[in-house]
Amino acid sequence: MVTSKDTAIVARCHWCGDIPEYQHYHDTEWGYPVSDGRRLFEKICLEGFQAGLSWLTILRKREAFRAAFANFDAAKVARFGERDVERLLGDAGIIRHRGKIEAAINNAQRLLELLEQENSLAAFLWRFEPDPKTRPPKLTRDVLGTLALTPESIALSKELKRRGWKFVGPTTMYALMQAMGLVNDHEEGCASRALALRARKAFKVPT
Repeated sequence: MVTSKDTAIVARCHWCGDIPEYQHYHDTEWGYPVSDGRRLFEKICLEGFQAGLSWLTILRKREAFRAAFANFDAAKVARFGERDVERLLGDAGIIRHRGKIEAAINNAQRLLELLEQENSLAAFLWRFEPDPKTRPPKLTRDVLGTLALTPESIALSKELKRRGWKFVGPTTMYALMQAMGLVNDHEEGCASRALALRARKAFKVPT
């Protein structure tokens, strides 16, 4: 557990260390429920870009990603063509990986298809929320290290892949579930754990 100088947050999850970007992300975003479709699409894309890299790298490039991908407006990204791919491959502000860039564009197109069948991306994703009763009673650092794959993240990954999405493996989808508050993986003793739990209780699940 990491102690904070900020009196509003007494302790944090161990992964924050003393890195300001991690601390801010942890305190204000990670584990809190999200229903906004644009934010969710952004999270899916960024989790895909993070595969094999440090999340800190993504956080430090997030504003550049937003600028490069039309603020993650899926309707705009879905219209990106080869000229846009070449533009993005030349953008030093983001991760210049052709496969991941093309996956983000593909996923925007698949999202538009999904929205023809579903009320919202949020409503679709929140169906995969685990039953709290199936979660470990105490989320210690060691226990959390075993949760990179769960039945729900595997199911979400399979369903998205069936629909043609890319870079949405089960480990990546579990990271998404953590980031969007589908699971609350703040460690025992972390001050944000109770805050995220309170936010979840007040949250209306999209339908």
